[in-house]
Amino acid sequence: MTERPAGEALLDALEQGRVRVAERDAAGEWIVHAWVKEALLEIFRSSPTASHPTGTADAGFVDKRAFPPRRFRPEDGVRLVPGGSAVRRGAYLAPGVVCMPPMYVNVGAWVGAGTMIDSHALVGSCAQVGERVHLSAGAQLGGVLEPARARPVIVEDDALVGGNCGLFDGVLVGRGAVIAAGVQLTASTPVFDLVREEQLGRDPGRPPAIPPDAVVIPGTRPARGAYAAAHGLQQACALIVKYRDARTDAATALEDALRGPAGPAPGAPHA
Repeated sequence: MTERPAGEALLDALEQGRVRVAERDAAGEWIVHAWVKEALLEIFRSSPTASHPTGTADAGFVDKRAFPPRRFRPEDGVRLVPGGSAVRRGAYLAPGVVCMPPMYVNVGAWVGAGTMIDSHALVGSCAQVGERVHLSAGAQLGGVLEPARARPVIVEDDALVGGNCGLFDGVLVGRGAVIAAGVQLTASTPVFDLVREEQLGRDPGRPPAIPPDAVVIPGTRPARGAYAAAHGLQQACALIVKYRDARTDAATALEDALRGPAGPAPGAPHA
């Protein structure tokens, strides 16, 4: 990426998908463009607070002047269903994205074509969401704006994030993975792969990366120490119980009829 706009030009470039906070390099590894985050932080620092009229009967929003809610047109190809949702300035939503109310997408986020953002879901600042992803009701993708070099939360193409899941601290969900309802993943969450018999996320400086096609469910493990053992105490973890196959795909089929045909925006990179 050679383009390094700032201010309003940066927000325009983010909304058009020409600039991203994170993207794959030639080797397929995710890289973070720290300069984008640094430029966004500078906009926050320099922008005064102002009223943002909504054009509806409510009182409007009060926020940084540089970040009014986005407004979409039919030609954008985004379905933003009425009911209290908002997409902040500087977020990219590809054609075919469906937003069910109420939901929220924050600045710097990138959402790929054909993705469903269900009710009460959050796509936090700088989160990167691929194509044909389903963020189920109540799913929370935490924002990672600071520190600037930290990896944002990333959900790759064709993944399913179940209801009331929480993905935080730069967690990466691989292509086609299924995160079952209620799973909470942070930088310190132990993830045990019962298929490959290994533990993920053991590096304290690197958030866990869920492998492609993994099926992850909530789990517990015995808490350490004699007191915990005496009282039968458990602590949360996550378990990879299988990898997707044809049967799993049938059980997790997304709402194609609701989405309609969708493809990537011209010139927009794949997640």
